[in-house]
Amino acid sequence: MNSIGKFLLFFAIGALNLPVAHAQAVQDLETRCARRDAVACTILGMMYDDGEGVRQDKFKAVELFTKACDGGEATGCFNLGVMYDNGEGVRQDKSKAVELYTKACDRGIAPGCSNLGVMYERGESVRQDKFKALELYTKACNGGNAKGCTNLGMMYQIGEGVRLDRNRAMELFGKACDLREEQGCKEYARMKSGAR
Repeated sequence: MNSIGKFLLFFAIGALNLPVAHAQAVQDLETRCARRDAVACTILGMMYDDGEGVRQDKFKAVELFTKACDGGEATGCFNLGVMYDNGEGVRQDKSKAVELYTKACDRGIAPGCSNLGVMYERGESVRQDKFKALELYTKACNGGNAKGCTNLGMMYQIGEGVRLDRNRAMELFGKACDLREEQGCKEYARMKSGAR
């Protein structure tokens, strides 16, 4: 699970007033999820995805993320998109990943916009569209997603889908670095030193 996911997991457990003991937390989340609490399904799905407090079970994670997404919980849609994108707990299906990332992005989940941007940039299960990728990376970066800032910076750095602008690229890499994204920090340092 990425650091954002872990933050959301522990923040959400605290927000749900769950006891610290994982067993009780899991039981409470299962009860809430069974009552169609989509947020609880997402949190429980993240726990199963990462093996945090439960035995890791990618198939169970997919089941829970599906229930969350069907219940309108955007983070559940994003996490399910990642599962389909990577073929974890399900047969890999890039088209399904695009569908789920779109739902997540449309509902304000910045990492969903970033991942969808990658799909458009590469032409994975969508027609390749650098301008759409640029739009999605911008939305992701504006939403605080460091990888979106790095990807957007790369487009400005090489003039792909946008006019070449090294100053804008450096600004975006700096923002990504401030958000602790390793590649953004490397690109920022490289540009700052004058390396090409």
